[in-house]
Amino acid sequence: MSITKTILAGGALPLVLLSGCGGGGGGAVASTPTPAPVPVPVPTPTPVPTPTPVPTTNDTAEYRRSNSAVQAQALTAYNAGASGAGVIAGVIDSGILAAKIAEFPRIDPNSTDLAGSRGYFQELPDGEHGTVVAQVLLGAKNDAGTQGIAPSATLLVLRTDTPGSCAGDTPEGDCTHNDNAIAAGLDVARRVGAKVVNISLGGSPPNTNLRTAIDRATSAGIIIVISAGNDGGAESDPLAQVANDAIAHGLVLIAGATDSTQTITSFSGRAGMSAAHYLTALGSRVRYTDASGASFLYSGTSFSAPAVSGAVALLAQAFPTLTPAQIVDLLLRTATDLGATGTDAVYGHGELNLARAFAPVGSTSLSVTAEAVSLTDNATLSGAMGDAASKTGLGARIRDDYAREFAVDLGGTIGRAPVSTKLASALSSVPHQTGISTGATTVALSLDARAQPDRLTLSRADYGQARALAGLVATRIGKTELAMGFARGGEALLGGGDAAHPAFLVADNADGAASLARAPKAAFAVRRSAGGIGWTISVETGALRLWETASLERARGSWREQHYDAMRLAADRRFGPLALDIALTRMNEHDSVLGGRFSGALGGNGATSYFADAGAVLTPLYHWRLGAAVRRGWTQVPGRLGRNASTIATQALAFDVTREAVLGGSMSLRWAQPLRVTSGGLSLTGLGDATFLSLAPQGHETDVEMAYARPLWRGVMSLNAYRRVQRGNYLSAPDDNGAALRWSVGF
Repeated sequence: MSITKTILAGGALPLVLLSGCGGGGGGAVASTPTPAPVPVPVPTPTPVPTPTPVPTTNDTAEYRRSNSAVQAQALTAYNAGASGAGVIAGVIDSGILAAKIAEFPRIDPNSTDLAGSRGYFQELPDGEHGTVVAQVLLGAKNDAGTQGIAPSATLLVLRTDTPGSCAGDTPEGDCTHNDNAIAAGLDVARRVGAKVVNISLGGSPPNTNLRTAIDRATSAGIIIVISAGNDGGAESDPLAQVANDAIAHGLVLIAGATDSTQTITSFSGRAGMSAAHYLTALGSRVRYTDASGASFLYSGTSFSAPAVSGAVALLAQAFPTLTPAQIVDLLLRTATDLGATGTDAVYGHGELNLARAFAPVGSTSLSVTAEAVSLTDNATLSGAMGDAASKTGLGARIRDDYAREFAVDLGGTIGRAPVSTKLASALSSVPHQTGISTGATTVALSLDARAQPDRLTLSRADYGQARALAGLVATRIGKTELAMGFARGGEALLGGGDAAHPAFLVADNADGAASLARAPKAAFAVRRSAGGIGWTISVETGALRLWETASLERARGSWREQHYDAMRLAADRRFGPLALDIALTRMNEHDSVLGGRFSGALGGNGATSYFADAGAVLTPLYHWRLGAAVRRGWTQVPGRLGRNASTIATQALAFDVTREAVLGGSMSLRWAQPLRVTSGGLSLTGLGDATFLSLAPQGHETDVEMAYARPLWRGVMSLNAYRRVQRGNYLSAPDDNGAALRWSVGF
């Protein structure tokens, strides 16, 4: 029994030739009548010189004219080096026009006529359906007309139109194709090693010979793409539905047609029960240039199928380790979801999206260490690191779910502490101080400013809101002082020297507490004087707080608290009007590096910092006070898988001057540079190439603040004014200027 597959044609419009072809109809169904084509008059293109110059860019005028490639976002694939080179793509159709041979410079020598002895060249007026299909799939990139999706693939012409069936006066003809000829074409494709075969035909379900050939082809790893048909039905063409059969081995794709708005066309067969294997591509008004240079627009699922076939060729060339099943899965998984969410009965998996197919898919890991790596969020730098780490230049080699290797730049995955003003937070955190002292013992509390400590002065609601922000218990036993507290740093538990600092709101002291957003939780200190020197040792534990803005991994911004513990040894001594103090601090971070967070891909977290502090206070004259403080730090980042050990250097400076008895109060001025990384970074080896990630920012914050305070009525009036330059250690940050006038009273 002779079973035929037909080419179904749509209408033609005079704007440009609009012809429709694709699967659909039964074994002997005739194609839709087509008016005589009317090409749009276009200027004769400038002859292409020989040899054709190699384009210097992928985003050429030819590419932009190729709307099938543009809608598939093929530019991403081209920029990644994909072109289909070396991949054999079979086209089972009506052959190609000899006049269009320049568009097909790579024709496999096994190309043949399976339905007769005519050869694979077709002549007008017997149509050019096969030529249009082939050009959409792999038309040459030669700066003339349009190019195919995979312009460097090798064309295997498998002509199967029944002799004489294409006769007519329309360019596409009304060809029929015998199942046995199609089966023979699949066998040729299998023998020569084709990766993909395009069948832009339709009709009745395949006969036994064709089913067997499909089984042999897919068993050999050939991906077959069949057009969905042009009857606009709820199901795809009967031939295409072989994708649901076991003989397809999951390697038969059905191509439906969308228009330029990504809406399924009225003529396209829908996914229906074949949704698991259904993918759409542009099939409405697909641009084609004939041998004379005239432009035409063709419509039909016949032209959606070669776009999908071309995508197969690009992936097969770019990622030779992908199995055919992985290529199919990748195309379906990365399709742009259209219609109902997920796979649906109209759009199936959605529309072909080569930009997503050529990007890492699923979980990603470093190629060298197999450490998981994010494509959006691998670190958040602390305030001391400011604007360090360029957004580009952090190259890495990664692998995705399909074990594909990509070269990516992780610079954009490094977040930075937000640059914000300090005044609002400083004002909101001013607590109420209260305490009691009996003999050698002192108890002090810092209370939430919303309520007062005296139970009798509070309403029930206010009393319920009152909470202790910090606490201290200190006592003296002979010459030894002991103190313990919560929400206070070890250096604040006991006095020592005369290095007390004026009440500034914004300008950071050189101890770096503000730059590291240090939030002590508990501390214990012991102090003893010997030989005129006061010795203090303290230990504390707490958290370094890091604000992380919203990202793909985090729906909203949040504070991240990272644990630390520290030990501090300090000595102080007074020489008349001069008080000196020095200190050495060892800080262990468990979940951070100088307050910053780094993913395992960048070596992970954990560091040990050593800080050397020196301070001096000089009271040269009555009512005058001069202060200075400096901190130098060295942070040791341990080596581990994917990272060498390294050292990061930091520094902070502060200078103060205070004058008492100014208009009945005291006035202070501070110049400060908060803690900042001065050199060093992470020595990364797990990214594929040894890379040094500098954590020294370009910006260098400098703060100047004036503080004035005097008694007023029964309280204290205070005025602060400040200027911050390159705030947050960001070179490009705008200046932060502000002032605060307060009046407070105690009870």
